[in-house]
Amino acid sequence: MTFTRYAIYFAPPGAADWARFATGWLGWDMETGTNVAHPVVDSIDVAAVSEVPRKYGLHATMKPPFRLRDGQSLCELKSACATLAASRAPVIMDGLEIARLGRFLALCPLGDADRLSALAAACVQELDGFRAPASEAELARRRAANLTPNQEANLLQWGYPYVLASFRFHITLSGKLDKPTLVTAQSALNTHLGPLLPTPFQITDLALMGEAEDGRFHLIHRYALSG
Repeated sequence: MTFTRYAIYFAPPGAADWARFATGWLGWDMETGTNVAHPVVDSIDVAAVSEVPRKYGLHATMKPPFRLRDGQSLCELKSACATLAASRAPVIMDGLEIARLGRFLALCPLGDADRLSALAAACVQELDGFRAPASEAELARRRAANLTPNQEANLLQWGYPYVLASFRFHITLSGKLDKPTLVTAQSALNTHLGPLLPTPFQITDLALMGEAEDGRFHLIHRYALSG
């Protein structure tokens, strides 16, 4: 399969009950590369609620999607991912909660996130030699969000505004929703997904992802955090 961009994700373990439900909620299994049936939830059009994040699959972004720089190869990127993961220890958090981030819903970690943020920063910084510079169109699209000076600096240096000090780990579960839908969807997730969420919540590997030509993301390989 040919990929147009790559990314480093936390990809939840597919066998976990909470991950299976949340994968169905989104409707795309990036590990198998297949569509999956949405759960039937009263009063919620799950397909509509989850349409925007569907193509990315169930994930938290560690290094945002990027095109490969000229002269770099997927083989070299794989090797660098393995080296990075071998130098970093697993991260253990207290758990996950279903949270509102503005107008969308996401799973956010509970507890001290310093080690988690440091892991994401390492992904951004140590693999940046593989990233092709952002195009002017990409820069303009990001700037439309009224970036802070720090976010603008991140955009210029790392190709994405919400990294390093502006990073917040989250597993997206919806697009932007109106207030009534936001309330109803959060209630449904608290009922159906909330009891399945892990305590503690562990990150034991990093996932190298590829974006296919149709925009869907696929799992290429997992790298165990073994440092």
